[in-house]
Amino acid sequence: MKLKISLVLIISTLVLTSCGSKKRVVNSNRKQVVLEKTPENVPDIPQLEQVKKVRKTTTNHTVAYIEKYAPIAVRKMYEYNIPASITLAQGVLESGSGRSPLAIRSNNHFGIKCHRGWKGKRVTHDDDEKGECFRKYKYPETSYEDHSKFLTSRKRYASLFKYKHTNYKAWAYGLRRAGYATDRRYPQKLIGIIKKYNLSKYDYMKLPKKKNKYTPVKTVGNYYKVKKGDTLFSIARKFDVSVKQLKEVNGLKDNTISIGQHLLLQ
Repeated sequence: MKLKISLVLIISTLVLTSCGSKKRVVNSNRKQVVLEKTPENVPDIPQLEQVKKVRKTTTNHTVAYIEKYAPIAVRKMYEYNIPASITLAQGVLESGSGRSPLAIRSNNHFGIKCHRGWKGKRVTHDDDEKGECFRKYKYPETSYEDHSKFLTSRKRYASLFKYKHTNYKAWAYGLRRAGYATDRRYPQKLIGIIKKYNLSKYDYMKLPKKKNKYTPVKTVGNYYKVKKGDTLFSIARKFDVSVKQLKEVNGLKDNTISIGQHLLLQ
């Protein structure tokens, strides 16, 4: 028994002495040097490619849309007694300021469906149901014209015309009651757009006096110089002539025109 205890004590002493011998303490007159462990191999983190800061555009598509189509809306107001503010607000809302798929694909700015009796071109588009039939126009201006005719030619919208063209709120709620849209908040949305962009000012705008249709800006004699954004339809409207007449006097086989081209007006 005594022999076992003695062996345990001897072994413990040897272990402690061994551990202590590995610890190196250097006391000398030289400066103490600390030896650090060699770091483990760690994979480098790849540097991300620097992305140039995107410059934010200040373009407001809705403002640009309003500026472009306000003159048409004002003309339609005097022709059909529909508030220009309502026409513009509907155009903004229904077409996403001219950027909706329906507006881009078919120049339909008011979401007007084919309905019975429509003989023009058509396109299918998902709305309340899949694959619904919508009217397709060659020019946005035609969409504005058809919008006015659509409201004036249907009995269910007849009650709207008892309101003045300056009473856009009555028109907004009247359109909803007449069934123009299924959205219950349709009137509030129209009114919100009108207020936000001050569209009511167009309801009080007067039509500019008509100039001699054969002496407009950028003409050469009885010719008109085509500028960016012009279409045969818009030129015909500007000078009170028909598209057919323009095509005949200029020998055009289709409606294609180019910037800088001179068109004979008569």
